[in-house]
Amino acid sequence: MTDGMRTAGAAGGGAAAAGAGEAPLLELTGIGKDYGAVRALEGVSLTVRAGEITCVLGDNGAGKSTLIKIVSGLHRHDAGTYRIGGEEVVLGSPREALDRGIATVHQDLAVVPLMPVWRNFFLGSELTRGRGPLRRLDVRAMRATTRDALLRMGIDLHDVDRPIGTLSGGQRQCTAIARAVHFGAKVLVLDEPTAALGVKQAGVVLKYVAAARDAGLGVVLITHNPHHAHLVGDRFVLLKRGTMAGSHAREEISLEELTRQMAGGSELEQIGHELERASLRRRDPAPDGAPEPDGVPEPDGVPEPDEVPEPDGVLGPDGVLGPHGAPGSDGKQARGGGPGGGRNPGEGGR
Repeated sequence: MTDGMRTAGAAGGGAAAAGAGEAPLLELTGIGKDYGAVRALEGVSLTVRAGEITCVLGDNGAGKSTLIKIVSGLHRHDAGTYRIGGEEVVLGSPREALDRGIATVHQDLAVVPLMPVWRNFFLGSELTRGRGPLRRLDVRAMRATTRDALLRMGIDLHDVDRPIGTLSGGQRQCTAIARAVHFGAKVLVLDEPTAALGVKQAGVVLKYVAAARDAGLGVVLITHNPHHAHLVGDRFVLLKRGTMAGSHAREEISLEELTRQMAGGSELEQIGHELERASLRRRDPAPDGAPEPDGVPEPDGVPEPDEVPEPDGVLGPDGVLGPHGAPGSDGKQARGGGPGGGRNPGEGGR
């Protein structure tokens, strides 16, 4: 599967190079977005060409979700330019983006689990027949179209009447991809398509992502997994705290370097050094008299709790103990108030 994806990636890269002289399907330049006093994106640029997969990578909070919302028309950008096919636009809604050929497959897939596969496939774009009050859903045509569209993507689903919620996560993702391709999408935006999938299902989804690229679509793959991105991607855009941390072509960066940059690079190395020093301190404790690991020595002259002497004149159960808690001079505890056993301090010598 891996070799096939890499071969397909080379073919897709060639197609992209062949059409490099054409205007990009999607181009964002210096995009910025503010939510009140919070700046979510600043100076982000993204270019998507036909037959090419552009991977957007970043950790949680890097700005990937905000970028998706701008590309899909859910939110408007506050700075920069947004071009589709060379034309500068300001999208007002996801429907407007879809009409311009930009289809977004969100992480939650936006499906109705109890509805059949064919019903979810045409959700919002149902086929009808008849006119006026006799207009009704063309169920037979939608079933046949769904089955054929899935087969073209290599998905052999015999029963399209089963609830889509009974499919695996990978099958649902593939159905969403096939739906976008069927309805004429030119740019396919995928939000973390492999995040909640196992290894085998993730491989299946990546195969269909590569198939969409080979069909001539421009694909934007949002992910935090550099291994998945490097497997199918042609270009990589790294985001960090709302800004661009890098933009590389596939031949310019290795998987190891891509992982290092995404993980924080120097920050991750610094954390590694700190953890190594802590491990050394645990294996080789500091000798007596040496400062503690945090650099603060133990203060001198402070007795342990069990070494604190008892104060003079501590009352016992039957009277007063002698100095430092010792019994009276005769070795017995005095029964009176004084040290000699008298009933009061004045009778102690009698």
